[in-house]
Amino acid sequence: MVVIRAVLVFSAILLSLTASVPAAAQPAPRVSAPQAAGQQAGRIASIRVVGAQRIEEGTIRSYMLVQPGDPFDAGRLDRSLKALFATGLFADVNMRRDGATLVVTVAENPIVNRIALEGNKKVTDAQLRPELQLRPRAVFTPALAAADRQRILDIYARRGHFAARVEPKIIPLDQNRVDVVFEIAEGDTTLVSRIAFVGNKAFSESRLKDVVGTREEAWYRFMSSSDTYDPDRVNVDRELLRRFYLRNGYADMEVVGASAELAPDRSSFFLTFTINEGERYKLSDVAVNVTLKGVEGDELLRKLRLRAGDWYDGDAVERDTQQLSTEVQNRGYAFVEVKPRVRRDAEKKTIEIVYDVAEGPRVYVERIDIVGNQRTKDKVVRREFRLAEGDAFNASLLRRSRQRITDLEFFNNVSVNANPGSAPDRSIVTARVEERATGELTLGGGYSTDIGPLLTAGLRERNLVGTGIDAGINAILATKQSQVSFTMTDPYFLDRNLVAGLDLFHIQNDLQDVAQYNERRTGLSLRLGYEFSEHLRQVWTYSIIQRSVYDVGSLASIYVQDSKGSSLLSQIGQTLTIDYRDSRIDPREGYVTRLGTDLAGLGGNARFARTKLDGQYYVPLERLTGNTDWTIALSASAGYLFTLGQRERIIDRFFLGGDNLRGFAVGGAGPHAILPGSNSIGGRFIWTQSTELRFPLPVSEDLGLRGRVFVDVGSLSEVSPLSQNGKTVQIFDDAGPRVAAGFGVSWKTPFGLLNIDIAHPIVRKRFDQSQLFRFGFGTRF
Repeated sequence: MVVIRAVLVFSAILLSLTASVPAAAQPAPRVSAPQAAGQQAGRIASIRVVGAQRIEEGTIRSYMLVQPGDPFDAGRLDRSLKALFATGLFADVNMRRDGATLVVTVAENPIVNRIALEGNKKVTDAQLRPELQLRPRAVFTPALAAADRQRILDIYARRGHFAARVEPKIIPLDQNRVDVVFEIAEGDTTLVSRIAFVGNKAFSESRLKDVVGTREEAWYRFMSSSDTYDPDRVNVDRELLRRFYLRNGYADMEVVGASAELAPDRSSFFLTFTINEGERYKLSDVAVNVTLKGVEGDELLRKLRLRAGDWYDGDAVERDTQQLSTEVQNRGYAFVEVKPRVRRDAEKKTIEIVYDVAEGPRVYVERIDIVGNQRTKDKVVRREFRLAEGDAFNASLLRRSRQRITDLEFFNNVSVNANPGSAPDRSIVTARVEERATGELTLGGGYSTDIGPLLTAGLRERNLVGTGIDAGINAILATKQSQVSFTMTDPYFLDRNLVAGLDLFHIQNDLQDVAQYNERRTGLSLRLGYEFSEHLRQVWTYSIIQRSVYDVGSLASIYVQDSKGSSLLSQIGQTLTIDYRDSRIDPREGYVTRLGTDLAGLGGNARFARTKLDGQYYVPLERLTGNTDWTIALSASAGYLFTLGQRERIIDRFFLGGDNLRGFAVGGAGPHAILPGSNSIGGRFIWTQSTELRFPLPVSEDLGLRGRVFVDVGSLSEVSPLSQNGKTVQIFDDAGPRVAAGFGVSWKTPFGLLNIDIAHPIVRKRFDQSQLFRFGFGTRF
């Protein structure tokens, strides 16, 4: 009980110090009466130290400004006393004169035995300890304890816990040691309950709330931190607002202030942005002034997006500047400088832009530094650069390099900046990355219209031991499909510009509802690819697959029964890709075209040639809508299967419907056998086309909802005829186009991606099977 009281008393004393005394406060220096001002008679014969336990007397004397033989000077004694206090080694210091002896009495600060953190759950010990100044076996002072308490509170504040409380407890031990325990009450996360705007006239408050990154608290944001108050995010919001107004013609806009008011109960924040919109400007003229030989300004002017009569757009000016720089560099000018000159006419509310294109300073890349890649090897990042050390500096290639590094999906944040080098004509390029988790251990379930309820399990590492190799094993168990696969891809095989891959798989499909049979595929694929340039690449594939058509229904067509049994496929194929998309992960602009060919017959008992051409083209509507989520996606494909001396099997034909033609069931469109049952039997010639408008739904962006409307068109035809009893078995084969239209929603939920499409056939043929509703949902945890 005595020890407990001592602990409580000591803790109460420390708490009172930390709550009411400034951090730098120390006990007032005490000087005895003989040291009063003006008394300097006699000299110091000796100095005696009293109370020292760990600290040597010589060390204590070394901190003092007086030594034996010096006079008893009150000023120097006072400064000596303050110097001892400043060391932080002593809780109390007293000096007095005993004849010709100066007696220095000290009380040493205790030593920290250990530091404990209690009550912290949302912030780990590993995150808090590096921020503390107190350390085991270091000297304890109340000032350090108070400072550490404030540091812990600051850490919690940065994470949105402004209601957190921290109380340091000091437990005295023997040998002048103490245990320091920080008792933490984390409290609830301090959310933003309301966001308001003052001074906005052109845009509503709800529209501006979609612009800023901070969100008002809502029940569906339990997996997000966007509704947590963060001062750094508020500063970013100011810039987002400014760029939004500049993008919409308000060249004079400024964010006057952004204030955050904490509720009296410290449970939430009220955030207010004060805005001065200014006037909206139109472009009176757009011109290009070129001083380079062989480059015409009129030719470059046609490359610009902005035209006279358009509303001023700050982002478009930046993009046009980059476009002009790229165009001139592509014409052989490695060093070019494009500067937009903006002339504002406040009375007419117009802006004139003149792009000055001239030869820029000759700057070369001196060095490329990679920072922040703790796990990923330097070469994995470096090989994505379109610039090399010693090359002429090119801002366009630098931006492309950043996009390629981002598309790796190995990092949360990627920034690529150029800094001055060792000379005026040298530049150091620094890529700063923040690693993200690339391993996935997945267990999940869901539902698909095509294969029914499903369970999935998988193990994948997209950046194997930091080398960029993608490897994984995955299993799917569904009502109409089961699959086990292993895949590995090295994007830079042997550290060369080669993509090498291996696929092992076993797949079983239940196609009883389509054509009254099941199929099984077990095989191996080897891949080797080469990237000719930034936009052109080719991949060669060799596959050997054991296939089986089994459980053929009694009412199945002869076109299905003819393929019953096993077959061995040995084929080589290639895919040539031309890719000018702005991003491979989430394209919003550009196009991609792929030409694929397969040749079967290099062994095995299947012989055919197959070719397929497909492409996508993306048209951004940001200029019209002011939102990058508005996009038109156009896609088309065509394929043909050539027979080589034998009739094709049903397992090799194309099928139409489902994913490649919404509004129709899987395999529901195209050639059908008439008797004995209406079976879909596939075809040798297929073509499809889809036009899709993608747009954000009028709800909070945090919900992850995007909408689309679409029109799908396609056709499937041509089947090698079969004879039975000397007569050709009749089939229904109409090559006319099928057309469907509909709308859909994609929802990125915290548990997986949910896709819903509702489509209705507009043009259909006899025996075609429609499908109004398509639903797919998968989750992983």
